[in-house]
Amino acid sequence: MNVAELVGRTLAGLGAGTAFGVVGSGNFEVTNALRAGGVRFVAARHEGGAATMADAYARISGQVSVLSLHQGCGLTNAVTGITEAAKSRTPLLVLTADSAGASVLSNFRIDQAGLAAAVGAVPERVHSPASAVADTVRAFRTARQQRRTVVLNLPLDVQAQPAPPLPALPALAGPAPVRPDADSVAALADLLAAAERPVFIAGRGARASRVPLQRLAARCGALLATSAVAHGLFPDDPFTLGISGGFASPTAAELIVGADLVVGWGCALNMWTTRHGKLLSPHAKLAQVDIEQAALGAHRPIDLGVVGDVASTAADVLALTRSHRGYRTEEVAARIATGRWNDVAHEDLSGDGRIDPRTLSKLLDELLPAERIVSIDSGNFMGYPSAYLSVPDEQGFCFTQAFQSIGLGLATAIGAALARPDRLPVLGTGDGGFHMALSELDTAVRLSLPLVVIVYNDAGYGAEIHHFGDADMTTVRFPDSDLAAIARGFGCTGITVRSPQNLSAVRDWLAGPRSAPLVIDAKIADDGGSWWLTEAFRH
Repeated sequence: MNVAELVGRTLAGLGAGTAFGVVGSGNFEVTNALRAGGVRFVAARHEGGAATMADAYARISGQVSVLSLHQGCGLTNAVTGITEAAKSRTPLLVLTADSAGASVLSNFRIDQAGLAAAVGAVPERVHSPASAVADTVRAFRTARQQRRTVVLNLPLDVQAQPAPPLPALPALAGPAPVRPDADSVAALADLLAAAERPVFIAGRGARASRVPLQRLAARCGALLATSAVAHGLFPDDPFTLGISGGFASPTAAELIVGADLVVGWGCALNMWTTRHGKLLSPHAKLAQVDIEQAALGAHRPIDLGVVGDVASTAADVLALTRSHRGYRTEEVAARIATGRWNDVAHEDLSGDGRIDPRTLSKLLDELLPAERIVSIDSGNFMGYPSAYLSVPDEQGFCFTQAFQSIGLGLATAIGAALARPDRLPVLGTGDGGFHMALSELDTAVRLSLPLVVIVYNDAGYGAEIHHFGDADMTTVRFPDSDLAAIARGFGCTGITVRSPQNLSAVRDWLAGPRSAPLVIDAKIADDGGSWWLTEAFRH
């Protein structure tokens, strides 16, 4: 056994989740060692796609996924996906080959550790045969317990050296709960007791804390909302407002603005979640709960910051909170029940061979099975699938948007689909992002994924078209591609949708074996700029 085999078997023994990657000479042996140890490996067509698949898989499965890369260009091809994962605190282990120490003139040589640090990942290295297991365990522990993206460099000269036998491996627990101090708990309980209209906004850090948050909200009369990343966290609660921020419905936005206390739970309260602060009344108190002190007040001034994990803090505050009605009146419940985006009337812009994106999204929400997992690419279109396609819970929505890169959607949907094979995977993407990620259609077909790809096709980079108004748009408009034909070339079912009547083909696909993806080339009408992005640009 050499060091490459030892590292692969160590990761398998530590309980690594599914591995993704593109195999070259530098990571050939270590990838086969992962497979020999029982770790599933999914071969992507591009390292960037593999990185985002691994990111999405880890988010939905809760496991530490692995990304296997060749040295140098294999790593640089994956940098955007790694950056997204690092910014999102995804527990991901990037296992990348590295140039041998003496190969100073190698074509593949770059400062891989410096690159990892530059994008917010944690750089680690396998230093020698004697330290290989300890180095690998340390990297895996950091990924799992600190929820970090770790880049483990595996130099070629170290890989090839004979390795000692694999020792007994430690059992690595998940992240430890962070209990808040008693004074902070009492202060938050006092704010809740004084509030008449409290609102909770739950973010990424609250995704595993639905029950304690619901119990506390019910006790103190708080309405519930989420950031986009935590969408679906409170699926059956009659007092949930859905997504806060740019995607918020008019009813949700009005009720959040009416709050006299807003508490962010594992939520950054950034410009997207608060509409640049417009959703926060100047008269409202603002509190924030997070496991990292540096996150408290990072985006806007707060009245109270509590260091603690969401579940522990909510449970401790509940013990000090008396029951009162708060914001939970019959009138508010009635407004929420009829105030979802799908209940909001709109002027249908369909016609002249194009379909209104709101009409399209509403109809697809009715057609597609409720047990779904919706993934979202970035772009002008993204509010429509986020707002109109309902999800069963927080495991039904995957939002790789921390880096705001277009082109990550298809790989996101593949990774999410593999993490939850019991649900129908659905992707909302624009034509720009779809073209960028096109090679991974081969991966989806090869895996026989029953993936529904909705391409909101306006034949251009819509955000720029609407943002720059009357400027010369030559650089951001493109010929209208026949995306359905391209999809069929990959082995998918491809359909073109120009009107609601064309959606009958979706029913036909749903009734069939679903053995290959369905790509919907939806020629969408000009919406004048989506509501959420227009507001962001105007600010």
